[in-house]
Amino acid sequence: MDLPQLDGPRHGPQPPETAARLVVFLHGLGADGNDLISLGPMLAPVLPETAFVSPHAPYPCDMAPTGRQWFSLQDTSNDAMLAGVQAAAPALNAFLDAELANHGLTDDRMALVGFSQGTMTAIHVALRRPKPCAVVVGFSGALIKPELLATELVSRPPVALVHGEADPVVPFPAMPMAEMALKTAGVPVASLARPGLAHGIDQDGLEFAAAALRQNLVGETEAD
Repeated sequence: MDLPQLDGPRHGPQPPETAARLVVFLHGLGADGNDLISLGPMLAPVLPETAFVSPHAPYPCDMAPTGRQWFSLQDTSNDAMLAGVQAAAPALNAFLDAELANHGLTDDRMALVGFSQGTMTAIHVALRRPKPCAVVVGFSGALIKPELLATELVSRPPVALVHGEADPVVPFPAMPMAEMALKTAGVPVASLARPGLAHGIDQDGLEFAAAALRQNLVGETEAD
């Protein structure tokens, strides 16, 4: 079976091989790659020589007339979401491998930044790739089937989580639950709770994410 071919809007150095690092945005349900690529110009000043790409998820959204999805959320049971993210993972992994090759970069020069369902997908995939990426930043998401980490965990990239305490879509307790499971599995985690924030990204969350990216993707040795 042929994998869906992912692509989406980009921002950053041209030609691609001039980039020193790569940030991949994974959007939420019903959006597409255009939803998060606007973060690229906002992050570029603190992430010099960075290529940003925001692929459209592989499937049309089945709960809206437009937009894309990594997997269906018509059934939000743990088993259904696990099956969905497992089905999406090969296409995303193929895209990540191709992007790294295109830019001449290794996994440790790549960060994944997800929102909502994109966070679920980013965490699931990153922890199972053969080599760890530099960092995973997750806004308003969740860890699908945390009990599987005991047998499926391959990589332990640092994870930075941000979640609004007033989120009506992915309830806030998903963040401390993910944080506890990741720490138990030996994954470094930092988190930021945002009082009063619903399902979205605010300035404080963006600054927290930028700091995590700067620390883990650029590194102190390149901080000047």
